[in-house]
Amino acid sequence: MEEQNNLTAERSLEIITEQIAQSRKKVSKSVGQSLYIAGICTMTTALIIGTGVLLTSNMAFYLLYFILPFIIYAVTRFTLRKQAPAPVSFVGTMVKKTWITFAIFTLSFYLWANLNNLFVGICSAPRPEILAMHIIHPMRTILLLMGMSVTITGYILKSRWVVWCGIIGGIGGFIWETMSGTETLLSPIAGSISNYCIFVKGFIPGVIVATFAFIGLMLPGLMLKRQK
Repeated sequence: MEEQNNLTAERSLEIITEQIAQSRKKVSKSVGQSLYIAGICTMTTALIIGTGVLLTSNMAFYLLYFILPFIIYAVTRFTLRKQAPAPVSFVGTMVKKTWITFAIFTLSFYLWANLNNLFVGICSAPRPEILAMHIIHPMRTILLLMGMSVTITGYILKSRWVVWCGIIGGIGGFIWETMSGTETLLSPIAGSISNYCIFVKGFIPGVIVATFAFIGLMLPGLMLKRQK
């Protein structure tokens, strides 16, 4: 009797493990599609913003980042409207809550950073050195948060490639922005570029965001979509 109970417990554990594995596989497909769409939307928006700033010198184009989450949501809903939704499961819930947390923190931080920069710019107009000391550069932190979310998603789905894409995209983007990689790289040819300041502060950041969105969002999404 005791042996039969042990076998029953072992079989129950096997069934639960199989169900979790099947749920993870189904959720991975859905998450992959969502990451892929998010990557494309982010890359497109970043390049539009960069090009708009370069052509018009109007930094108001950066406000488009505020509506990016809504664009991603709308495009995802439209694209997946004919597909059966992923089954409700612990794995899917964890992934969903990870990205909801990312959206809340990112939007809040981006809003605060822009309000801070506006206030500091107004108050320190006669003294540019104060502006340089207190201005917040939100993109480096947002890239880090994005990388963390992708990495956590990879751990939940047990996808090594997604984990590494998140680490490389997040930490790589943060280090590049923090170390002023663009300015360092282009400084030898700064004199030969017309509107150098607009080019470096407007267009190139869009290219950087698009690049790390490809590494951290689109690429892992593509790999999850193709996962068998």
